[in-house]
Amino acid sequence: MANQQLFLGIDCGTQGTKALILDAASGQVLGLGAVAHDMISGPNGCREQDTRQWLDAFTQATHQALAAAGVDGQAILGVGVSGQQHGLVLLDDQGQVLRPAKLWCDTETTPENDRLLAHLGGEDGSLERLGVVIAPGYTVSKLLWTREQHPQVFERIASVLLPHDFLNYWLTGRHCSEYGDASGTGYFNVRTRQWDVALLQHIDPSGRLQTALPKLIDAHQPVGRILPAIAAHLGINPNAVVASGGGDNMMGAIGTGNIQPGVITMSLGSSGTVYAYAAEPAVSPQASVATFCSSSGGWLPLICTMNLTNATGAIRELLELDINAFNALVAQAPIGAEGVCMLPFLNGERVPALPHATGSLLGLTTTNLTRANLCRAVVEGTTFGLRYGLDLLRANGLEAQSIRLIGGGSKSPVWRQIVADIMDTTVICTEQSEAAALGAAIQAAWCHSGAQDSLADLCERCVKLDLGSETRPIAEHVEASQKAYELYRQHVATL
Repeated sequence: MANQQLFLGIDCGTQGTKALILDAASGQVLGLGAVAHDMISGPNGCREQDTRQWLDAFTQATHQALAAAGVDGQAILGVGVSGQQHGLVLLDDQGQVLRPAKLWCDTETTPENDRLLAHLGGEDGSLERLGVVIAPGYTVSKLLWTREQHPQVFERIASVLLPHDFLNYWLTGRHCSEYGDASGTGYFNVRTRQWDVALLQHIDPSGRLQTALPKLIDAHQPVGRILPAIAAHLGINPNAVVASGGGDNMMGAIGTGNIQPGVITMSLGSSGTVYAYAAEPAVSPQASVATFCSSSGGWLPLICTMNLTNATGAIRELLELDINAFNALVAQAPIGAEGVCMLPFLNGERVPALPHATGSLLGLTTTNLTRANLCRAVVEGTTFGLRYGLDLLRANGLEAQSIRLIGGGSKSPVWRQIVADIMDTTVICTEQSEAAALGAAIQAAWCHSGAQDSLADLCERCVKLDLGSETRPIAEHVEASQKAYELYRQHVATL
């Protein structure tokens, strides 16, 4: 094909790795690949992964995507990597991984996080100093935990990387980080865009950690060229440029065209996220709002709920329903599920801020305890958490004409209508549901062009909205949904 400009986007998540081949000239996605990961789960909320698994999945998913696209890997001009945020990868001075990566969903470091938060002067002190409130999932408490629980490993640390930084290191041999993913470490100041070296010295006065930090680069700067041996292993062009990459939310923003004010991205995945672009770091006084940097040069105020499709999946399994039967039951029940309200906090919850909460079902009577109401209540309950977060973002000055919906839940028309009604905003899906992998490929095209191609032009060409999915709020639904949401707020307040 004449004048193709091919880029490889990779999204290394908790569940698996996705690979995507984008032709940036036509804006078409030509092929996809996907390989699952396993998790190492232990007591006290330990959640880790073997980094070798990521490398194998990266390789296999790339081969699948190239085969599906029917293109020659030698034509790939650049690679962009999206990674799950907050994870900790430790390397020794030989570049060898010292232990499994501790993940964002690991809560084993809660005591360490509590001590670090106290050192910072609580939530207000953390906001003032870093621009974010550190949470147990963030990277910083994982470092203190490693020092205390694995001192012999800690002694050998030569490099501290996030998952996407580690994949970039594997590709190029260089230790770099960019502002978006760095925002979620807990040792980075989102206002000044610099590492907080003093906080790392507090964890380890020897200075070992600050010398192990990667170099910070701008979003439009490439990390470098791919190593010849890795290019041969992946079957791609040895001159391919490796982009700065970013965290999965930052890449999802690019992959949904959320790079200027007015758009909100909402992800209905195993966790739920809501985020929007901001040109300035207007840090919210609300601890739940993380004012991260974006991977496109601005900021990305974001809220994250811990419970979404994990909660709907739990009810589906309990009632032994496939996805179609579940959706049919959700549609059968009225708005508000006849008073059945589920607080779906199966994993504790971040928004609303209830880390030790458990799930509960409220408002049950002899007449309203039906399968349909249970199914409806779990979808509404998880969506109310996102509404709660959206209200926090709106209170901080964000306005949106529309919500771009991604993630597994976005494929359900009934759920889309519930989101539109609860948020009182028009909802639309992007054609490409693998938004983070697409964002990574678009960013690779941007880095490759030396920023001659503006990111806005690339997004205009490559991010396509699925017009058939557009769902508008229905006035009487909005009113009924608001009543049900107020009931949810009352139940949350009693917790």
